[in-house]
Amino acid sequence: SYCPTGKGKRTRIKARSRTTHFKGAHMRHVLIGLGGIGSHLVEPLCRFIALSCNQEQEKHIVLIDGDAYEEKNRVRQKFETFGNKAEVTKKWLTPLFPELTIEAKARFVDPENIYLFVKDGDHVFMGVDNHATRKIVSEHVETLKNALLISGGNELTDGNVQIFERRKGAVVLPPLTAFHPEIAEPADRNPAELSCEELAKLPSGRQLIAVNFMIAALMLNAYTLWTMKQKEQSLPYMETYFDLLTGNARVVNLKERSWNA
Repeated sequence: SYCPTGKGKRTRIKARSRTTHFKGAHMRHVLIGLGGIGSHLVEPLCRFIALSCNQEQEKHIVLIDGDAYEEKNRVRQKFETFGNKAEVTKKWLTPLFPELTIEAKARFVDPENIYLFVKDGDHVFMGVDNHATRKIVSEHVETLKNALLISGGNELTDGNVQIFERRKGAVVLPPLTAFHPEIAEPADRNPAELSCEELAKLPSGRQLIAVNFMIAALMLNAYTLWTMKQKEQSLPYMETYFDLLTGNARVVNLKERSWNA
């Protein structure tokens, strides 16, 4: 096949099997948060894992969320019935992807249970709406020898995706807290710390489904690119910013930031 080079010429692209050039011998994936971002990421992510990654490996995906789908969520989130988000999502995904072992955890992630959910070698996707959980997950990944964490979040019209990778005990891409003091010192609280009454009183931040979709797409884009890299390579960037009002998406690489592991 051919594609434009942008210089008036067309360059031949070597065809490769869509099922043999991806990394992922371990094939255990964890998705934390099935709300505005996670509910739109989960189906294409499962499709990619089930049908595009190494077909010889057993594939396991763990869905984690302690919250429930309600009527108010219909404006931005994808689900079929009301109920716990992880359990509802597992129910409608399972018949679509018999290639996957799908597990649901109806829990919020906290410092006491994180080690049960995120293990060495995992590929973790996070779409939560609080910095406290982001810090818990990022700090736990720092203790692992090998792990990939892709985290997405957004406000009303903009958002970002961060990528944190550890490989063979070394930091390849920095933790979520490295350049984000709002994550390193969160002003909010982890949902696991709140009572049912406090959870019910939490204000629902104004968000747009278009921005949720874009952040989910950028997360899947980052993972797709990561799988296509050679074994000793990683992503050429550590973060992506997106702004709905300008239509711009820009990446940040380590050369633009001063950081020491």
